[in-house]
Amino acid sequence: MSPRAAWRLESLGFTRVYDYAGGKTDWAGSGYPVEGTHADIPSPGSLARPSTTCTLGERVGDVAQRLEKEDANACIVTTEDGIVLGRLRKKHLSDDEDRTVEEAMEPGPTTVRYDEALTGLVKRMQGAGVASIVVTEPSGKLIGEMHRSDAEALLEQVKSFAHNHDH
Repeated sequence: MSPRAAWRLESLGFTRVYDYAGGKTDWAGSGYPVEGTHADIPSPGSLARPSTTCTLGERVGDVAQRLEKEDANACIVTTEDGIVLGRLRKKHLSDDEDRTVEEAMEPGPTTVRYDEALTGLVKRMQGAGVASIVVTEPSGKLIGEMHRSDAEALLEQVKSFAHNHDH
C-alpha cells in the first residue's frame, strides 16, 4: 500500500500496518493470495509442477542419471537459493560426463510469473510449439514448470463450464 494510505490507517488507530514495497503486482506475481473479480482465474503458477533442478557446478553425467531416474526431459539450473539461471535439456547431454552443467546449459530460459494471463500465454506457447514454460516469482526464484497440455485442458473445462451455464 502507499505510504499515504499506511499513515491514514495508523491515524485511524490501526496498529498492524505494513508497507509491502513490491506492490500488488509483485504480491500476485509471487503467488500470494488475492481477492477480487480475478482471484479465481487460473494462472501458470497454480498449474506449475515441481521441476527437476541442478546447479552450475554439477557434472552432466550425474544430472543425466537423475533425469533418467525422474523421467524428466530437462533440469532447471538454479542457484542454491532457487534463482533460475538456465536449463539443461536431455538433448544437450554429451558423452563427456565430466562437463559441468554451466558448460552445457542454455542460459536464461524464458520464464513467466505466477499470475500471467493464462489464455494469452497458451496461445503464445501454441504458436511457438512450446510444451512447457518455467514459472518464477518476480525475484526469479523457481516455482515450477507449467505444461501447456495442463493449461489447455483447464481452459477447455472453463470454456465448457461457461457454455453449459449460459444455456
